Amino acid sequence: MTVHSSSTGSLVIHSARLIDGGELVDDAWIRIENGRVVARGTGTDWVEADEVVDATEAAGPGAILTPGFVDIHGHGGAGASFDDGVDAIRTARALHLEHGTTRAVISLVTAPLDDLARNVALIADLMQTDADILGSHLEGPFLDPGHHGAHEPSLLLAPAAADVEHLLEAGRGTIRQVTIAPELPGGLDAIRLIVAAGAAAAVGHTDADAAMARAAFEAGASILTHAFNAMPGIHHRAPGPVLAAAADHRVVLEAIADDVHLDPQIIALLFASAPARVALITDAMAAAGSADGHYDLGAVSVTVADGIARADDTGSIAGSTLTQDVALQRAVHAGVPLAAAVQALTETPSKAIGMDAELGTLRDGRLGDAVLLDGELRVVRVWQGGRLSVRGSVR
Repeated sequence: MTVHSSSTGSLVIHSARLIDGGELVDDAWIRIENGRVVARGTGTDWVEADEVVDATEAAGPGAILTPGFVDIHGHGGAGASFDDGVDAIRTARALHLEHGTTRAVISLVTAPLDDLARNVALIADLMQTDADILGSHLEGPFLDPGHHGAHEPSLLLAPAAADVEHLLEAGRGTIRQVTIAPELPGGLDAIRLIVAAGAAAAVGHTDADAAMARAAFEAGASILTHAFNAMPGIHHRAPGPVLAAAADHRVVLEAIADDVHLDPQIIALLFASAPARVALITDAMAAAGSADGHYDLGAVSVTVADGIARADDTGSIAGSTLTQDVALQRAVHAGVPLAAAVQALTETPSKAIGMDAELGTLRDGRLGDAVLLDGELRVVRVWQGGRLSVRGSVR
């Protein structure tokens, strides 16, 4: 898939600590022309451009420049749910853009098959006008009822081939990820169908043990949906799907670094166990960037108190109120090296959905998506395809 550039003209951002590809470069500059990165270097050997931004002047001492954040698993924000149509998607995306997420996959919770088919088709249409939308993620309905989390159990299904194909066809090649419990009848065959269609199959909301998880990865699954959550944990005689994923270098492990879904020590453990294979996601629902109160997450009623979302009927955690800049801050606070945490917001999620030729780094030819952070890792400016989309000030 090619994402179109969104700006003409030239832009130079200089005097920044550039964090890209797991590395930190001091006193760096990048040059973007017609929406794409064309050069980068250090010091003062940059050439004048239509617009020149001194990162230190804009963001203060310690200014940090990163690629745009990519969220491959989120459900909404600003009071709006991705399941509720075009206006809701745009409202939620605007909120996450302010927090550095320049591109996102639109995650859909479990719903009747016809509703899901209609929504993935709508997202496919929306991608023609909204370049920040990378496609859809079906988090359901092919989930284990015993690990349903905030998904309506009565709507869960075993992955019959005809149903899987129906949804994939409705997405017209734009479904990026499908979460599936591989132990369900037909689960491994469904994974093969998903991968053959060009989407990533993700193991999640599952009762799979380590052996079943390994079988899923051999069948082509390449993502572990929000590691540790809605799946068996690690036991000394039953290592479970998390260790199976960490041991397989083909697999990216999603993590929700909100200090609610995962203890900070577990975040640090994931990064140590799977270097350059952790994707920091939000799993954000409508309450992200909004007030506590009552919300609907698909067919499930949710109450948010003190920023923590829980399903009313079971008390299960029901998504998060996280944004990716906060995920960065909390991962670093947990002891994750800054360069590794940035990679988990940029390059790793882009690779997980096959978009790394376009996104995830500020190397030559890639889209000019960039985030300028101050020394406290707060977002100051955001560019999409070289176009300034968010302009704040050092707080």
